[in-house]
Amino acid sequence: MKIFNKVILLSFFLSLFSVVYSASSVEKKSNDYLPALNDITDSKSLQRGARNFFNYCAGCHSLKYVRYNQMAKDIGISEEQLNSYLIFTGAAPQDVISMNMLEEDGNRWFGKAPPDLSMITRVNSNTYVYNFLRSFYPDKDSPTGVNNKVKDGTSMPNILWVLQDEMDKKEFDSFVLDIVNFLDYAGEPIKAKRKSLGIWVISFLFIFLILSFALYKDIWKEVK
Repeated sequence: MKIFNKVILLSFFLSLFSVVYSASSVEKKSNDYLPALNDITDSKSLQRGARNFFNYCAGCHSLKYVRYNQMAKDIGISEEQLNSYLIFTGAAPQDVISMNMLEEDGNRWFGKAPPDLSMITRVNSNTYVYNFLRSFYPDKDSPTGVNNKVKDGTSMPNILWVLQDEMDKKEFDSFVLDIVNFLDYAGEPIKAKRKSLGIWVISFLFIFLILSFALYKDIWKEVK
């Protein structure tokens, strides 16, 4: 039991160190480098994020692992809304989400074709993507006229610059966070269900641990 207690204590301190280290790392990047506190279970945010993505991002970026109709079902929008407001390419609802831009055009205009964003938040984290979209600034030496504080020398133009000028900072950050929330969903469409199931599994294991410990104490009591 002493070994068991030491393992639990060590796990606690490692978790605490990880949280503190992550927070300090974020702070070192920039005073304006904010954590992406998105909520994958917020269907309204996912719907807004889908609207924002398809209106501002889907012209250059695809989500090749997500189908239109499955996305609509997951985030709670009708097929009529899907066809009217989110499909602009003539694609069928059962098709995967593709971009309008040809790869050769992307290579010619930006130096390389814009990447697929299906896994972008899993590769770079929600916080990275959130701050990347918030961190464009004018740069006369850049071919696109802008640069980025998070990714210096990015070839991506600031597609949200009009909104950035029209909205106040809080509104713009909220707009971007909805996009990130939607991309978080796209990276793992079953994430919300997985987390919900995980709570039940952990609860079962915790109850089983209590019962096992009680049984252990009872058996050794008889041995003594």
